[in-house]
Amino acid sequence: VQLQASGGGSVQPGGSLTLSCTASGFTLADFHMAWFRQVPGKAREGVASIKKDDIVTYGDSVRGRFAVSRDNAKNMMYLQMNNLEPEDTATYMCAAAPRILHSQFWTAWYEKWGQGTQVTVSS
Repeated sequence: VQLQASGGGSVQPGGSLTLSCTASGFTLADFHMAWFRQVPGKAREGVASIKKDDIVTYGDSVRGRFAVSRDNAKNMMYLQMNNLEPEDTATYMCAAAPRILHSQFWTAWYEKWGQGTQVTVSS
């Protein structure tokens, strides 16, 4: 049972990347999903979430630039990141939660975590 994030890399400011999250060993459709990011020495930050009913929520710093989606048939989730900024540099992780009662980005809801993929935005 695992989540695997991929698609990270280095990009110049203003560029775009698409991250993918592949679920194995469980049915992604049964879970609320989210992307988080973390920079060493800082708290984990919620980036985007997509619930089982496809309701999406974005963190304030990425709203309007990032778009989250899921393909339950492929057991995958995606994060389209546009107009990237140096402040977006971080390790991006995907996570799965069986239930969420409030606060989409409260990490305690999320039972499954991927190892993460590095995104670096620099000129």
